[in-house]
Amino acid sequence: MTIYAFQSTLMLVVLVVLLAVKGFAFINSLTYSAEAYEAAGKLTKQAWCAITGLGFAAQLIFIGSSPLGIIHLVFTIAAFVYLADVRPALAEVTSRR
Repeated sequence: MTIYAFQSTLMLVVLVVLLAVKGFAFINSLTYSAEAYEAAGKLTKQAWCAITGLGFAAQLIFIGSSPLGIIHLVFTIAAFVYLADVRPALAEVTSRR
C-alpha cells in the first residue's frame, strides 16, 4: 500500500465521519421544540436547523473536496458547537438524556 492510497483512504474516512456528525446534528436539531431553544437561551430553532442543515447539504454537495476546506471547517465547527453546547442545554431543559 502506497502512502497515497493510505492518504486517500484516510480522507475518505474523515469525510464519511464528518458527514455523519453533521447529519446527526441536523436531525437532532429538528427534534427539539422552538420553546426549548428559547428556554435554554440559545439561538432559535430555525437558526440552528439552518446552520446544521446547510452544513450537511454543503458536505453532500462538496463531497469530493478536502475536509480541510473553509466551508467544511466552518460547518464542522458549528456542528460540534451544537453537539457540545446546545444539545446538552436543550436536553437539560426538556429533561431528555
